[in-house]
Amino acid sequence: MLLASKRLQLLKASNNKLVYKEVAAEEAVKFKGLNTEEMLLYQCIKAAGNTGVWTKDMRIRTNLAQPQITKILKVLESRRIVKSVKNVNNPSRKVYMLYELEPSRELTGGAWYTENQFDSEFINVLREACYSYIQRQKDASLGDIAAFIRSRGFSKVELRIEDIHTIVMTLVYDGRIDEVEPEGEDDNEDHYRPAVLVVPDATALTDVPCGVCPVAGECREGGIISPQTCVYYDKWLEF
Repeated sequence: MLLASKRLQLLKASNNKLVYKEVAAEEAVKFKGLNTEEMLLYQCIKAAGNTGVWTKDMRIRTNLAQPQITKILKVLESRRIVKSVKNVNNPSRKVYMLYELEPSRELTGGAWYTENQFDSEFINVLREACYSYIQRQKDASLGDIAAFIRSRGFSKVELRIEDIHTIVMTLVYDGRIDEVEPEGEDDNEDHYRPAVLVVPDATALTDVPCGVCPVAGECREGGIISPQTCVYYDKWLEF
């Protein structure tokens, strides 16, 4: 009676023994009318958590045929029990998870992706905001910078301290700011200041094609890559 009314779920424990789990009355309502195979697939998807599960793995874990899985997924999606999510690392492969779950950052790409597309414009906005803040403050810790960015509401997605650190370090690598060690025993955070020596956008070397050529190390007289066959050099001389 309880199984038929979906008030009990039959689960397999880690030791492969079957166990029963009580289901709350309000939760049992959404399972009303689902058959054994549909509940089996639901359990498989639920076990995957917010990383989701691919249909091929569903077939392996449930021993259900692929056409049957496809049919069941349509039922579960139509009842808003599960949903499909695209993986930014493999957009052609959809995974499924419970409808109410927030997909993991590994699936969505976190703050740097918008609708599965790398959001370079958003990153540039954050870079300039961090740089302006450091310029104004003259000296700022990573925590200070993170608090400022969050207070301005730049992102609809929660920005972790690691995300802010990634942005700040791009400014360090570009030579726009300097990273300095913490001062004092009570301070355990690195600090950032406007760069003392700003790296110029161009130098005498970067003004010529050879200075920025990615295959300059393979360039030689008479070789496949040579000064005589370099189209970039020809364009530079014409300029």
